[in-house]
Amino acid sequence: MINVLKVVVPSVLAFFFGIIITPFFTDIFYKYKMWKKSPRTESNITTGDFAKVHNTHAELSTPRLGGMIIWVSVILTVLAIYLFSIVFPSDLTIKLNFLSRNQTIIPLVALILASLIGLVDDLLQIFGKGTYAKDPLFYRKIKIACILLIGLAISFWFYDKLEATAIHIPFDGELELGLWFIPFFILVMLGVFSTSVIDGMDGLAGGVLAIIFTAYAVIAFVHNQIDISAFCSVIAGGILAFLWFNIPPARFYMGETGILGLTVTLSVIAFLTNSALLLLVIGFPLVITSLSVIIQIISYKYFGKRRVFRLAPLHHHFEVIGWSREKIVMRYWIISVVFAIIGVIIALIS
Repeated sequence: MINVLKVVVPSVLAFFFGIIITPFFTDIFYKYKMWKKSPRTESNITTGDFAKVHNTHAELSTPRLGGMIIWVSVILTVLAIYLFSIVFPSDLTIKLNFLSRNQTIIPLVALILASLIGLVDDLLQIFGKGTYAKDPLFYRKIKIACILLIGLAISFWFYDKLEATAIHIPFDGELELGLWFIPFFILVMLGVFSTSVIDGMDGLAGGVLAIIFTAYAVIAFVHNQIDISAFCSVIAGGILAFLWFNIPPARFYMGETGILGLTVTLSVIAFLTNSALLLLVIGFPLVITSLSVIIQIISYKYFGKRRVFRLAPLHHHFEVIGWSREKIVMRYWIISVVFAIIGVIIALIS
């Protein structure tokens, strides 16, 4: 029973922290006009369809830093429960504390570090001038370099401190990688980050990621990694608070400070629970979104500028062919729940 409380209570607390701090951050976002000051300049294969689905006025008047609600609420929850266990020590408060060196310190540090990098990126896009602000390809290379460094540091910690050299293959046991575990870890982290293109509709990224982190909370709980389970549930609670204000019409967007922090942390959680390959199942909406972009680019460049989709990522393809944004988001959520359940079942029986 105490383990259930340890997972559920922090999640609820993170949600209410997020709700409470949102008015404060919202005032700052709008006071300083923290949105893009010029239209998006990313080259897209289908510029006509791109213009159809992007509401330029909304994009240029909605703050980008909403992801701060998520990671700030997570930090506040972690600190509140930790300090409460120190100031009012008891069997209950000590057991509720989920800040542990062997389970949650690394993903917490990864969340904070990646979120701060994303925050800098957002601020440079909002207030910056010159190459970084005007060249999307340039700043994406910078972010990838940062992710490579984070991935290298964390993967080396896994390899050296945790002696992690293998990955779990569902229904087939462990696959020994040896030193190759480090580049594999980095590759997975980059792959998960590539799915950040799902952050393109009100409520889409938040809903999908909340479901994914909830699934990993269940997996960690079943594997008796209670602190990790609690940490995942706290992130899910913070995302739900963000989502409360992100449903149409969005008060703010997640921005890089949210999506970068969450995707990097998700990679770490997947390896800590020894279920990295299950990301392909649990994160299926992320996978198909990223694949749709890759397929579109390859088809356009190497097959006579042919388009597989009217517009990539995939959710914008559905929008171009006539689906409403609400229908797309709801169906993505449904698919996320279905594949999250499948992934959890595989994790339990394999």
